[in-house]
Amino acid sequence: MTRHLIRAGCVLTLSALAAFAVTTWLHGRTYTSHFENVLGTSMELRVLARSEAAASRASAAVLAEIDREARILSGYDPSSEFSRWFRTRDRAESVSPELFEVLARFDLWRTRTNGALDASAETVSRVWKAAVPAGREPTDVEIAGAVEAVRHEHWRLDAGHRTATHLDDAPLVLNSFAKSYVIERAVVAGLGEAGVRGILVNIGGDVVIRGALRETVGITDPRTNADNAAPLTRITVENLAVATSGGYRRGFDIGGVHYSHIVDPRTGRPTGHVLSATVVARDAADAGALATAFCVLTPMESTRLAKAVPGAEFMIVQADGRRIESAGWRDLTVAPARPVRAPHAVATLQAAEQATWKANYELTIALEIARQPNRANWPYVAVWIEDAARVPVRTLAVWYRSRESRYLQDLSAWYRTARMNGIGEGTDAFATVSSATRAPGRYTLTWDGKDSAGKLVNAATYTVNIEAAREHGTYQIIRQSLELAGVPKQMTLPGNIEIASASLDYHRVVGK
Repeated sequence: MTRHLIRAGCVLTLSALAAFAVTTWLHGRTYTSHFENVLGTSMELRVLARSEAAASRASAAVLAEIDREARILSGYDPSSEFSRWFRTRDRAESVSPELFEVLARFDLWRTRTNGALDASAETVSRVWKAAVPAGREPTDVEIAGAVEAVRHEHWRLDAGHRTATHLDDAPLVLNSFAKSYVIERAVVAGLGEAGVRGILVNIGGDVVIRGALRETVGITDPRTNADNAAPLTRITVENLAVATSGGYRRGFDIGGVHYSHIVDPRTGRPTGHVLSATVVARDAADAGALATAFCVLTPMESTRLAKAVPGAEFMIVQADGRRIESAGWRDLTVAPARPVRAPHAVATLQAAEQATWKANYELTIALEIARQPNRANWPYVAVWIEDAARVPVRTLAVWYRSRESRYLQDLSAWYRTARMNGIGEGTDAFATVSSATRAPGRYTLTWDGKDSAGKLVNAATYTVNIEAAREHGTYQIIRQSLELAGVPKQMTLPGNIEIASASLDYHRVVGK
């Protein structure tokens, strides 16, 4: 009897494995990887493939195409084709199809936006950057000079001979949509590999999804853009591109005032009426161009421009927080989950009233993942809070590659304490997010003083834990205790092989 049961169990197990293999072959599995310092920012790559070998080939093809395009279009690499062409003057130069197409698209968008989108906007940006060390805004004369330089014709194209003639010395940067353009072509390269059914590439918040993938993309709230903050909204995307622009992560700080890095090349001044603009479009370059232009144009102008691009939908967040959405935007959005009243809800409210944590304070944890040679994947990282008794209070982030969750045990301290105590919420840190471009490797997490059940904790001393582990590699952990009792504190922590730097900032939240 026992032998029959064992034999039956083996048959069932083999049948389940066979069914899994067939399902994987027919539909594929999603393989996720993360890289830093790709086009000057971070990159997420998801490949729906029939095997890990196929996913690896697609990943290599994507990265190879990105590198190839960067050698053509980069304005920061002096050896790129664009940089070499920029150093020429008043002579027709034969250029690659890619450079010719991007320059032609800039001509198109410069006309479509009445000059709001212009590759020579860098002329204005440099005037503002130069004024920062002096702690002053640029003078009217300096701004007028930059605007005058922008108004000139910067190149002339000859489609018949595929030549481009560089005409003046105005600084040029192909940032507005070149990143989206490169992502699109990289995705196409990856999809060309056998056994690959779908690809998502997210570089610095610009997302392209192609093939048999249907993904939910979070849109970062420009007012609370920590990496563990809830997104402003979520949309479902299939065979589309998503681009977000905004000045909330980069810009100029002068006299205690933050100015957006996005400038209006027609006025010579940073924009400020739009916090962020997100565009969904069929073509990635169109999405990138529109998202940047919408941060410069008025909402009425943006709405009119979007209607001229078939299939384009958008969400604009204005400076006062109000949103402007296109007619079809809501068709893309994912309905938020209905709140569930947990059994401890009443106790939570009572505890919140008695808690001594200063409700208008938060702790910001900034960390930088160390740059690795040969574009190595991220290490596994866990960040969590413990009380004075070393009892885990809240997990803020757990970062790992989805197909390798079995290696989470390498984060031994977090796995042994927080995870085993059920304090493992917030582990969906790798949900795809569209946002303004971030600096490579730099991440920000916030703690609002609530435990994993949503209750405010008492004001006391807590320990921040930042643990990093690399498969078949190093293991590092940073622990720092800090009294959080309503008195602002800042602290810089020593880095290590995996976490190059980290800092803590306990502060009052403006507006609370």
